[in-house]
Amino acid sequence: MSEKYWVPAIERADKIIKEIGENPNQLRLIDLSKKLGINKSSLFSLLSTLEVLKWVIKEEGGTYKLGPTIGGLSAAYFNQFNILQSFYKEAAISVASINEHIQLGVLEEENVVYLGKMEGDSRVRLITDPGMRFPAYASAIGKIQLIQHSKGELAGIFHSRIWEQKTPFTISNIDDLYENVRMAQKNGYAIENEEAALGFSCVAAPIYNYENKIIAGVSFTMMNNSWETKKDEAKEEIMKLASRLSQIAGYTGVFNQVVDRGQE
Repeated sequence: MSEKYWVPAIERADKIIKEIGENPNQLRLIDLSKKLGINKSSLFSLLSTLEVLKWVIKEEGGTYKLGPTIGGLSAAYFNQFNILQSFYKEAAISVASINEHIQLGVLEEENVVYLGKMEGDSRVRLITDPGMRFPAYASAIGKIQLIQHSKGELAGIFHSRIWEQKTPFTISNIDDLYENVRMAQKNGYAIENEEAALGFSCVAAPIYNYENKIIAGVSFTMMNNSWETKKDEAKEEIMKLASRLSQIAGYTGVFNQVVDRGQE
C-alpha cells in the first residue's frame, strides 16, 4: 500500500494488541514502551483509548490483557467462515494450475464425508461424490486427517471396523495404517496409490483452524498415467490450497508442521 494512506497510529495500536495478546497479564506500560519502541506519553494515550473501547483491560498490577471487544470481533470473523464457499473459490485456482479433480472432505470417526468437488478437464468419473462416505483408511483425504491421532487412538477408532478391501492395495490393519499416517505426518501430505480404486492415485493435505486443529482435507485425484507426470506439481499445489484455506480459517502456524504424538 502507498505510504500516502498509511496511518501510523493504527500500526502502533496493532503492535500493542498483538504484544498483549502474546503476553497476557505480563506487561506494564513501561514494558510495552521498551519492547515496542513507543514513547510513554504516546503509549499512554493509545492504551487509554484501547481501554475505553474495551480492546484491552488494565489489571490491578498495571499489566494488560485483551478485552471483550477482541473476543466479539474474533467470533464474528469465524462465524463468517464458510469452508465450502471458500473451497470452491480457492480450488478453482488449483484446478486451473493442475487440471485434475479436487475434493473436500471431513473426518467423521472412521469415515470421510465428502463435502465438495471441483473437476478438471478429465472425463473420468470419480467413485466419490459430495455427500458420500468412504473409509478413511482407504483414502488420502482420510489418512491426512488421521495424523492428529496416536497409534492407540487409531486402534480405538477402527477397533470394530471390518477392513473392506476396495482394491488389492487397500490397507487392512492398524500397523500399516499407522505407518502411512506417520509418513503423511512427516511429509505434510498423504498419498494413496490405487487403494480406493484401481488406476487412480491421490494426494491430500490438511486444513487447520485457528485452534491448530485439522478440520478438513483437500485432495487431487487423477489417473495413474497423469500422476506419473504431475505428482510433484500436484503435491505442491494441494499444499498451497490447504494453506490458503487454513489461513482463511484463522490458522497462523507453520503449515506443514504437525505435532508428533509418538506411539502412546
